[in-house]
Amino acid sequence: MKWLYKYDEKFNYMPGEEIQVEDDAELPKFYCEVKPPDGLYLAKFDPAKGEWFESATKEYIESLQPPEPEASEIELLKKQNALLSYQLARLQKEVTSMKGDGSS
Repeated sequence: MKWLYKYDEKFNYMPGEEIQVEDDAELPKFYCEVKPPDGLYLAKFDPAKGEWFESATKEYIESLQPPEPEASEIELLKKQNALLSYQLARLQKEVTSMKGDGSS
């Protein structure tokens, strides 16, 4: 017994349409013996090469990715606090250098 993998008239993989046939069975139309590799978003079969390839565009793949989670209020406050601490340290350094210049 062997598994066969179906594609449509445009050679797009049709998941869930796999069939199992006897080893010596004739290959039905729109089926191949090559299993599509894992990780393809829109698998397409190339009968001349006998292999599957990715046909999805970069934009399509990116549209399927979950959005970045929004920062929580605590994370935003931490960033704001870090920025204010940095600015305060910079200002203190400037004030110290100005006092040093004036007393010399």
